[in-house]
Amino acid sequence: MKRFIIEQSSADIISHSGLSLIGQAINGIESEFYFTSAMDIDEIPGEATLRQRMDKHAISFLPIVEKASRDFLSNIQPALRPLSTGHMPVDADVTPMDNSGSHKEGVSRTYKGHDGYAPMAVYLGQEGYCIGFELREGKQHCQKDTPALLARALRDAQKIAAQPLLLRLDGGNDAIENIEVVLAHNEAHEDLPVVDFLINKWNPRRQDKADWLAIAEQKGKWIYSREGKRVALFSVQTARHWKGHNYSVRRVIRIIERTIDKHGQRLLVPEIDLEGWWTSLDVSEEDVIQLYADHGASEQFHSEFKISSACLRVNLLPMHWCWA
Repeated sequence: MKRFIIEQSSADIISHSGLSLIGQAINGIESEFYFTSAMDIDEIPGEATLRQRMDKHAISFLPIVEKASRDFLSNIQPALRPLSTGHMPVDADVTPMDNSGSHKEGVSRTYKGHDGYAPMAVYLGQEGYCIGFELREGKQHCQKDTPALLARALRDAQKIAAQPLLLRLDGGNDAIENIEVVLAHNEAHEDLPVVDFLINKWNPRRQDKADWLAIAEQKGKWIYSREGKRVALFSVQTARHWKGHNYSVRRVIRIIERTIDKHGQRLLVPEIDLEGWWTSLDVSEEDVIQLYADHGASEQFHSEFKISSACLRVNLLPMHWCWA
């Protein structure tokens, strides 16, 4: 088996670099006698037996695993790069997994159109340290159980990062109850740095675009990017209601009007695109949109989970990146 030279470096470590160590460890187990002696067990359980035992005690094991992982990150104090606003990003998203042809418990149709699971991950920092991971059925809506997951993740994130946090969520999690989680967290932890939120997208399908265009004419900062195309950015305060409470939330709007398409064809009726973002940030509209665009980096972290899972050929997700 090929030997690897491991040296300390200031470079970023790729997520699956630990596979070389795993391979060395497996190669060192030459007999069942050594393995059973090292683990002080009478016999090696089969795969099904081991899975059943782990499932039986999973609820008891989970708090221990979470604390150990949290303590590990707290002790090593990883180098975390804040955003331009000084916030540390906390990115949460669902990543459907393709388990087509499998009969495993929980495998069902995902919104991607294939059978599998739809786990939700929460990452801290631009480096993508996973501080929360819930394995969910494929058919489960992305918002179900999310508020509880976010509440735990925010508490854990503030035990590691000293900066203010910015929670970023996709449009599937555009729910006032997620905003309430952030507000309740800030109220309960006034002595800690604030947690802000940035959620995309406000769904404009039921909105009258002509009305928003009229508002943009009054409030918007128009940019003429080319002939026949102009873009306006502006913000409005919007009332949202939840459990008898009223919340005033900032909505950042981008509206695009095209009278000439990209091929130079003049349009009989102007084409209007409308987008929106909910946020508690007090920065420019341009910065809000850019900060949300950076949220797309979390897609790369999803890929690392899936690649490593396939390489290891295991049924469960690798646990060395995540707390839960």
